Amino acid sequence: MILTLPMAGLIKNQFPNARIYFLGNSYTKEIVLCSEFIDEFINYDELEKLDSNEKIIALKNLNLDVFVHVFPKKEISRLAKQAKVPLRIGTTNRLYHWLYCNKLIQLSRKKSNLHESQLNIKLLKFLNINTNISLDLIPTLYGFTKITELKNEYKEIIDPSRINLIFHPKSKGSAREWGINNFEHLIKLLPQKKYKIFISGTVQDGNLMQEFINNNSELTDLTGKLSLQQFIAFINACDGLIAASTGPLHIAAALNKKAIGLFSPMKPIDPGRWMPVGKDAHHLVINKSCSDCRKKNECACIKSIQASQILSILEK
Repeated sequence: MILTLPMAGLIKNQFPNARIYFLGNSYTKEIVLCSEFIDEFINYDELEKLDSNEKIIALKNLNLDVFVHVFPKKEISRLAKQAKVPLRIGTTNRLYHWLYCNKLIQLSRKKSNLHESQLNIKLLKFLNINTNISLDLIPTLYGFTKITELKNEYKEIIDPSRINLIFHPKSKGSAREWGINNFEHLIKLLPQKKYKIFISGTVQDGNLMQEFINNNSELTDLTGKLSLQQFIAFINACDGLIAASTGPLHIAAALNKKAIGLFSPMKPIDPGRWMPVGKDAHHLVINKSCSDCRKKNECACIKSIQASQILSILEK
């Protein structure tokens, strides 16, 4: 979702007076509204509660000129057509887009070598915008400037005399994970006088990592303690974050923090498509075919990334 925000930045560059709405589920709101390029968030969970006519009226009242379908959903495609949005952009590989959209782009994400942010931008072709955007430009297009102020209780645990680093080991199944043992090894390599380490995640993540947290007294446990707004503000107050291919990794990249992503080489979850893109973003991957990992939930390739490789990036 974060990787859709550069679309808004590019539109604003071309059309400064454009008003951009972001239609998304409730959980995305706090992230989306961090971008200065988004004018208004439309909560799809609330929209779904309306009856069919009310949904159409709600969309018509926005006076939209263009509807870009980034995350394909049949019901939304139908609704945009019923609301008579003049330009409705979809892709050729969704049958219902042929029914409900009037501009189609041939776009195969699985077969492309482009990054996810670049693939999203390709959907803007019919707005007469140059969509051949290099990854070097992406960090300027997030607009991640509207960050909530961090509460004093969390400001106080930031140590200005050290490098404040967040470990985000879990992914809730959205990505292959590096493994707790590897994070434990990394802790041993990081001088305590130089680094202050925080561990983040959900309450459930904290429960799964309880032994790891208890056995490493130098860790400051933040699992389940921060709202999403405050977590974004906390990332902004820190110096860097280490994670697999997760939302927090991309948030750190958008905030121009040292974002270190740990990846499997397996398509379509490889870094070519999902690496963090920011002014101080990095990724590590073992370059092999990873055919064994397709058969398992755990990835031997990502776990073979060495803690010393991360240390080298941190020490640059």
